[in-house]
Amino acid sequence: QVQLVESGGGSVQAGGSLTLSCAASGYTVGSYCMGWFRQAPGKEREEVATIASDGSTTYADSVKGRFTSSQDNAKNTLYLQMTNLKPGDTAIYYCAAGRTEYVVYGSTWCPSDASEYNYWGQGTQVTVSS
Repeated sequence: QVQLVESGGGSVQAGGSLTLSCAASGYTVGSYCMGWFRQAPGKEREEVATIASDGSTTYADSVKGRFTSSQDNAKNTLYLQMTNLKPGDTAIYYCAAGRTEYVVYGSTWCPSDASEYNYWGQGTQVTVSS
């Protein structure tokens, strides 16, 4: 079966950096869209970043310029590099994988709706203090 295992979370001060990893088994990284989502206490789960099979990425406006998602197909692992972290980034971060990918006018596009992702990791806590 598909397993996604996140690691790399922790506690940092504002302005710090963390890199999250998502190791996949039973699923081939780079085959379809994958994504990073987060959920803060009392808030709904929200998209952070998506990455398509061709490596093209999208980011939530709140993290653009600070977060970078990448995939290593040889290691079957997805990454989220987070820099200049802010207290508002505090949340549980989830890795997600799907069997969906869209091509619109020749460009690959990944859904931002969490319901379109079939597989989820257990989540990793990121806490940013001011």
